[in-house]
Amino acid sequence: MSAKECDHHKGKKQKVFRKIFWGIVVFLFIVLVTILLIWAILKPTKPTFILQDVTIYAFNATVPNLLTSNFQVTLTSRNPNDQIGVYYDRLDTYVNYRSQQITLRTAIPPSYQGHKEVDVWSPFVYGTNVPVAPFNFVSLGQDQDDGNILITIKIDGRVRWKIGALITGHYHLYVRCPAFISFGGSRSNGVVVGENVIKYQLVQSCSVSV
Repeated sequence: MSAKECDHHKGKKQKVFRKIFWGIVVFLFIVLVTILLIWAILKPTKPTFILQDVTIYAFNATVPNLLTSNFQVTLTSRNPNDQIGVYYDRLDTYVNYRSQQITLRTAIPPSYQGHKEVDVWSPFVYGTNVPVAPFNFVSLGQDQDDGNILITIKIDGRVRWKIGALITGHYHLYVRCPAFISFGGSRSNGVVVGENVIKYQLVQSCSVSV
């Protein structure tokens, strides 16, 4: 085969490779535009969360700068979208007091939430002898003496959206549910449901960020 014929074959191969390359680029561009159009048309709305109640099994701050607590929280989540599902791939819930985490994280099992569906979770969140910053420990004692305490139930997780056959990448989910607890005498807004166990019916809306 002459050098001229070799050059001719190389030129053909290069043209084929260029066509394949640009074909892939155009295909990916069309897919991306389609995804963006579907996303813009459907406009996914973030799920809503409500803190239904908090049951306190233990809340002991007798040891300086250490807190032992045990809560059961009931949370409902609703998917408000008509045509979009939600995959909850990871959900960790815990309790904060004055911006400090006072319990361990409890994992909520992964789940899928269809259109307009509502899920209910009732995880236990607890911590034994959890270190508390000295200034927070003082504030905690004052709040207990006053008969009122504000804690925050938090959920951190990762979600994906399902639009038809399309499933998006992961998005971070942040949920914050304030829980105002009153206790002691006639001011208590809780109901005794067992020995040293008090349940607080709250039905409190939560802030949600995705």
